[in-house]
Amino acid sequence: MNAKTKEVYHKNEDFGAVTEPGTFRIERLLPGPIERVWAYLTESEKRGKWFASGEMDLRVGGKFQLHFLHSNLSREKEYPEKFKQYEKGITIPCRITRCEPPSLFAFVGMSDPIDKSETIFELSPKGKDVLFVITNRNLATRENLVSNAGGWHAHLGILIDVLNGDKPRGFWSTHAKLEAEYEKRIPK
Repeated sequence: MNAKTKEVYHKNEDFGAVTEPGTFRIERLLPGPIERVWAYLTESEKRGKWFASGEMDLRVGGKFQLHFLHSNLSREKEYPEKFKQYEKGITIPCRITRCEPPSLFAFVGMSDPIDKSETIFELSPKGKDVLFVITNRNLATRENLVSNAGGWHAHLGILIDVLNGDKPRGFWSTHAKLEAEYEKRIPK
């Protein structure tokens, strides 16, 4: 990858948007090929470098767990007070709702009785690159929407760093700035 192309991925910081009540959508152009990006969504070790680890039963109806340990994502090890309860990690049971390799993967979290949100990952080849779209829908509250928007945006930044072979940016400092910005952008 040349320096100019690498610069494009680092500037790939557009904000996502609420597309309907309870739904957040964000997209990024990632260095391909599509099979490589698919592996970073579905393989535990690779997904754990930017989001959360956990082996998957990769089929519709398949169950898996997402193991979040944000201190493993970047050089920042100190958790903000708001998230101290998750310092030792958190595991969320999930169920796959759609699976069409290597272009579509969707799941629902099954731990929160109020928030039954679904996350949809869509991949489309764009030349040598891949358009990656995340849609998080059925978020129960505005607070969930704001926090998830900041989280997805921060996680995507780390994914871009990982795919480019760069040292991942700080997760928590990035998340705090983004969450504050989404707090302003998402209507009350």
